[in-house]
Amino acid sequence: MGKLAKADGHISKDEIAHVEQFIQKLGMSAEHRQRAIALFKQGAAPDFDFEATLRQFMAVCGHTHSLRQMLLVYLIVMALSDERIDTAEERLLIDIARYLGYDQASFKRILDMVLNQSHFAGGQATSDTALDDAYKALGVSKQSTDQEVKRAYRKLMSQYHPDKLMGQGLPEDMIAVATEQAKEVQVAYDLITKSRKQ
Repeated sequence: MGKLAKADGHISKDEIAHVEQFIQKLGMSAEHRQRAIALFKQGAAPDFDFEATLRQFMAVCGHTHSLRQMLLVYLIVMALSDERIDTAEERLLIDIARYLGYDQASFKRILDMVLNQSHFAGGQATSDTALDDAYKALGVSKQSTDQEVKRAYRKLMSQYHPDKLMGQGLPEDMIAVATEQAKEVQVAYDLITKSRKQ
């Protein structure tokens, strides 16, 4: 998170707030909080070797697709904490995605879905192009059949399901992010099905 926050040359107040929120969600003790802050600062240092950290992650968690994807989604959400993804942040995310086993096209698809899912934060559509965003959030198009839309929705809901992720050993903070993503997917799907019924 520190490396990503510093990728554009500075760490914003929004990024710091996002990390603080992360620490609070985990209910860390004062000691653990200090350790998390130290790790964030270590990641933000210019000489931090994120590749070594990713190799370690892959050695322990790389066999589980959901863990790799949730890490990538979580980092995208972190990059969006200041409401935009800088070019340097995107380049770093592409490198991270590559280490996690995603080619550039797969990364772009996940990025596009997360960007559009974020338009449904708080349980409602937040843009004038809500229906277009809803299709992108599910990774489908207006030309997709009802069955294709439903299949995409179910696949995403399965990927973000807290019980499934908990069973795979996903940390609580990532489960919280997945739960938020699932809510956003639900709002997007509801918007699509409502528009198709009309």
